[in-house]
Amino acid sequence: MSRRYLFTSESVTEGHPDKICDQISDTILDALLAHDPKSRVAAEVVVNTGLVLITGEITTTAHINYIDVARKKIAEIGYVDANNGFSADSCSVLIALDKQSPDIAQGVNQAQEARELLSDEQLDAIGAGDQGIMFGFACNETPELMPLPISLAHRIARQLATVRKNGKLPYLRPDGKTQVTILYEDDRPVGIDTILISTQHTATIGDITDEAEVQNKIKEDLWLAVVQPVFDDIAVKPDNQTRFLVNPTGKFVIGGPQGDSGLTGRKIIVDTYGGYSRHGGGAFSGKDPTKVDRSAAYACRYVAKNIVAAGLAEKCEVQLSYAIGVARPVSVFIETFGTAKVDENKLLEVVQANFELRPAGMIQAFNLQKLPAERGGRFFQDVAAYGHLGRTDLDLPWEKTDKVQLLKEALLQPTAMVG
Repeated sequence: MSRRYLFTSESVTEGHPDKICDQISDTILDALLAHDPKSRVAAEVVVNTGLVLITGEITTTAHINYIDVARKKIAEIGYVDANNGFSADSCSVLIALDKQSPDIAQGVNQAQEARELLSDEQLDAIGAGDQGIMFGFACNETPELMPLPISLAHRIARQLATVRKNGKLPYLRPDGKTQVTILYEDDRPVGIDTILISTQHTATIGDITDEAEVQNKIKEDLWLAVVQPVFDDIAVKPDNQTRFLVNPTGKFVIGGPQGDSGLTGRKIIVDTYGGYSRHGGGAFSGKDPTKVDRSAAYACRYVAKNIVAAGLAEKCEVQLSYAIGVARPVSVFIETFGTAKVDENKLLEVVQANFELRPAGMIQAFNLQKLPAERGGRFFQDVAAYGHLGRTDLDLPWEKTDKVQLLKEALLQPTAMVG
């Protein structure tokens, strides 16, 4: 029987209070790794009206000006006018940082495998920075192998920032949220049901002062300048049945940290798959690569994307689990939701034999400790808004499909095919 249903995902702009915090946290991480690649970082940020608090645990030989780093990122995002309730120049920046716990450090510095002489492999030397579960996902709904709802929500959010920054829609302000509802039939996207944009704006637009007229102007401009351009390479497009909602409360003038407080790590579903796939619960931003919340989640995406790109499944979810201080994952699980073209037990064997899933191995494979220095001092801050996964605008190591040929050769043989 045919099944029809709706699925929705949301994104937020770089000026959303929570995303301000994520970006400051990852800008701090970039700055520290650029000077000391072995830095241990767990940077948390809180923002509110006129206030930035930087806290957490950091152990490093690098010396950076945390206040200056925060102010520069806030200005880059677009908060430069104190009349908006939050500004890079006028906000207070407070610092409350400690060093990494020595109990954690001893397990990361020397993994259980090395401490108990279970292995002398170099990649067994670093233990996982925490216990936990991580998920990665890929599907063939979009060119970047991401679920369509979150892909479109991110594209619209990025375009919203683009037309603000390039002056095409100068009345827009940094805070904003997007949401896209997709109609599915038999697990395939067939239509765009609803597009929702809530965007901060000036109280008036030129000589338009009436609130209703202002909202009508914003809605018209957003459809032409923001929504339509993101569908160029997407087969499923809006039609006359698609609802388009803009600022449903009637206006959105007060925004950013003045309108709502922000906190690092509070947009983990936006950062990943928009709720389409499971999430382990750990945030990414502000954490150095020894934290498997981050590095292993990237590795899970890498595995899942290569499996789908190789044509071995239409959709794939990968789960890893770790024990703190232990290098090798406790478990590896692969789910293809009945879409596998090969034996799933054999698929798991090939993945475990050919993908590096230990912290030191993932750091090495993705070059995670050195990338900030190699890219002019910025890397992680660029994924701290608009998603860490499926980014076609960035060259991300975990988005590469360089294992496709290996997987095909290992699995697309007559004995491996599902009969």
